[in-house]
Amino acid sequence: MARTPDYFKGKTIAITGAASGLGRAAAVIFAREGSNVICGDIDEAGLAKTVEMVEAEGGAAVTTRCDVMKRADVRTFVDAGMERFGRIDFLFNSAGSALKRCGFLEVDDALYDASFDLNVRGTFYGMQEVLPHMIAAGGGTIINVASMAHKRGGPGTSVHYAAAKGAVVTMSLGVAREFADRNIRCIPIAPAAVNTQFQASSGTSEEMSRALTEAIPMKRNAEADELGELVLFLCSDACQFMTADPVYVSGGGGFR
Repeated sequence: MARTPDYFKGKTIAITGAASGLGRAAAVIFAREGSNVICGDIDEAGLAKTVEMVEAEGGAAVTTRCDVMKRADVRTFVDAGMERFGRIDFLFNSAGSALKRCGFLEVDDALYDASFDLNVRGTFYGMQEVLPHMIAAGGGTIINVASMAHKRGGPGTSVHYAAAKGAVVTMSLGVAREFADRNIRCIPIAPAAVNTQFQASSGTSEEMSRALTEAIPMKRNAEADELGELVLFLCSDACQFMTADPVYVSGGGGFR
């Protein structure tokens, strides 16, 4: 929680992947704290539901259909938020996916390219489009979703995804250090398995899902709102000296 009362009130967060999962959870949590929310996703029906939930918390939201693999879409997303709210204090790059679970030799060019376009290019575009506004405003905080997979390597199921998320961690480190003297923090968060649509959309089998959970000492997956609360904390004034280093959220099992 922030040290300053009403710290988030009137501030604005831009969230990619806001139609479900971690993005939606963060949108609702920031709205609860009084922030405006810029919601982007390719799932327009999901975005509409997120807006309902944001407004139920008393928050204000603007949405655009945003394919993070297209710079023009990301620019439109950012411009729409600036036009409505006049500021972007926080960016949560939540959009991402493993796309397809498979062994390393099954990764073809299309899957490899799509993995890096969605997870790396999408994060890259988000930061490049928002950073000029943060610089002009005198600061801001960027949170990028990485994964524990970048530590494990994703053997047998997702080497392509692990490599892409490793790139997100490295890019976050570089941005954090380059813009630290302009009061901009950039932090990658690396969760283990989370109970969201991510697992089903990437073709995670029940057997694989059980194995992932069994490897976690807490014997459960994270919940989306637990990650959303973490994002809130990292964006707050309670941890202003934190930047660059990944925050691992693994239930105790992330390095195995």
